[in-house]
Amino acid sequence: MKLTVRLNRVLPLLLFAVVIAAISPRAAKLGYEYKKGGTWDYETLYAPFDFPILKTSEEMLAEREKASDVHVPYYNYSESITKNALKQAAALNLGELGPAVVASIGEIMDKGVVADDALPRGSEVIYIQRDKRAARVPSGEVTCLSEARAQLLDEVQKTTDSKSVDSLLLASSAYGLIVPNLFYDAQITEAVSAEKARNISPTLGFVSAGQLIVSNGEIVTADIARILDSYKKEYEANVGSSGPSYLNLLGNLLFALLLAGLYFLAIIFCGKSFLEDNRYFYLLFVFSLTVVLIVLLARFNASLLFWAPLTLSALYLQAFVRARVIVPVYMISLLPLLVYADRGALLFTVFLTGGMVSIYASRYLVKGWKQFLLALINFLAMALAYMAFRLTGAAGGLYLSDLLHFLAASLLAVFGYPLIYLFEKLFNLVSNSRLAELADTSSSLLRELEQKAPGTFQHSLQVMNMADAAARAIDANPLLLRVGALYHDIGKMNNPQCFVENESLLNKTEEEKYHSGLSPEQSAEDIIRHVADGVEMARKHRLPSVVVDFIRTHHGTTLTGYFWGKYITAKGDPSQRGHFVYPGPAPTTKEQIILMLCDSIEAASRTLSDYSPEACSVFVEKIVQGKMDQGQFENADISIKELGLLKESIKQYLAQMHHGRVVYPNTRKKFLNFK
Repeated sequence: MKLTVRLNRVLPLLLFAVVIAAISPRAAKLGYEYKKGGTWDYETLYAPFDFPILKTSEEMLAEREKASDVHVPYYNYSESITKNALKQAAALNLGELGPAVVASIGEIMDKGVVADDALPRGSEVIYIQRDKRAARVPSGEVTCLSEARAQLLDEVQKTTDSKSVDSLLLASSAYGLIVPNLFYDAQITEAVSAEKARNISPTLGFVSAGQLIVSNGEIVTADIARILDSYKKEYEANVGSSGPSYLNLLGNLLFALLLAGLYFLAIIFCGKSFLEDNRYFYLLFVFSLTVVLIVLLARFNASLLFWAPLTLSALYLQAFVRARVIVPVYMISLLPLLVYADRGALLFTVFLTGGMVSIYASRYLVKGWKQFLLALINFLAMALAYMAFRLTGAAGGLYLSDLLHFLAASLLAVFGYPLIYLFEKLFNLVSNSRLAELADTSSSLLRELEQKAPGTFQHSLQVMNMADAAARAIDANPLLLRVGALYHDIGKMNNPQCFVENESLLNKTEEEKYHSGLSPEQSAEDIIRHVADGVEMARKHRLPSVVVDFIRTHHGTTLTGYFWGKYITAKGDPSQRGHFVYPGPAPTTKEQIILMLCDSIEAASRTLSDYSPEACSVFVEKIVQGKMDQGQFENADISIKELGLLKESIKQYLAQMHHGRVVYPNTRKKFLNFK
């Protein structure tokens, strides 16, 4: 059986390792860590192959913006307008000036004429599209319309001594024949500018194989850092994946097994009994989901890692398990960032900081609009970690785009949090928010308990307060214990008069009391039945299984001591002991142990007459020892030290609850008789 349980726990981890190895990036990472301004502590590095020196993303962006701002205008030349102008000029009756006018108009129109408001400004050259070919022309050679007509007069005037050339040209409408034949093409101009921006070279130079990159002990300057960055990208993009594929796969498998082993050890350190709990599978699911997301993004689109809501996994874990389990599991799940992601150290630092802050803040900010406040706090923590990392020089300057991506990741974590209710159903778990709802004593089931079995309800409240104090002494879950204490005796509603705490409120005589006339066996059977009734009632009201476990284990496999003693005193058969034993099982968790002890101690403490610290100590020790003698702690996840702290906490609680009070003097009579 133990072997089967172990296999059930180990096999999912092995499957996880195989899946991670299969989807891991195939390219290796360069094994050097360096920063601008730091010292190169590795061996002298020579280029093992040729590679280009790449421009930084900031340089590429600046060059693209500059290229986009510089527009070389494109104009379309109209051959038909030119021919029509020459044809009309040849038809004019200008006498001996006719050939000069036609030649001048042809020369002017051939160079190109633009409208006065379409004259190219701020550009020394333009492109003229003529006969499906674009020619680069100085912008000064293009004539605007008003200048073209003045130029016509000058050219014709040079061919004659006549003073009436201007009047003749006006009279013949020769000036009107010169019209714009160049037209600005905005679409082509923008398209060419965009194409130039796209075609900017991403390289600044070239490093040849064997060339010195950096020497041991040398300061990593900006130029050296640029070369190292270029070498790193070339190595990881091509060289790292060109080796034997089986070595890369083996490395990924070993790393995945390492993750699985660390996860397994983290769970064991938090308590071996945790492996027997279904929460183990929930943890494995959240853990594997986080790792798979990181590995897939690192392989196919590493830039999306800045958007990934990785802190959401910390919030999911916070809702179900204690912080001492969450923190190591969350940290282990982020380790693939260091191995596979570019700028992995930065991302690991940022998401670790955001997750840790979210784990703490989510205790108070998980309801309604407060979730957006949680997202803001998460973002501020991530932004602070990002700025600290970048400003140290470990990663260069600050980028607004990175901060915006982290803000988006924080908001995505908030939007994904409602899926926690789906996980509750899938894994049969109960979140802290659900526990808070169940701990509300105004719920319909607890109100029914209060009405039908008021003594039991008051007993449950007292047990809840005692258990809450005890839980804080040994780092148990106080909220879970409060819920378990409130519901552990709900089965008594089916037969409230069977239990002494309710009989005392009904003021019945000895003859009228429930157990009068019943045999010890019958009384024990009726008493024990409240456990089965409680389990049935809890399932009917769809209480979480962890609450049902409190009902089943709060008496464990102990005896109904009073009726067993009565049976033995009446010379009953000891072999019938089984009729007086609760069905169990015995408690296994700290919370179940605390509830069992607090339930027994609270009920039995009503018979005490002396509540001095010494009497309380003897009383508690006796109850605890009795449970141990009946084997109730054999499978329990509690240490001797924790049990000692638990006993001391309960002793103090009893002494404080039943502390002595001041006896006030009887001054009323003296006051009334005062004359």
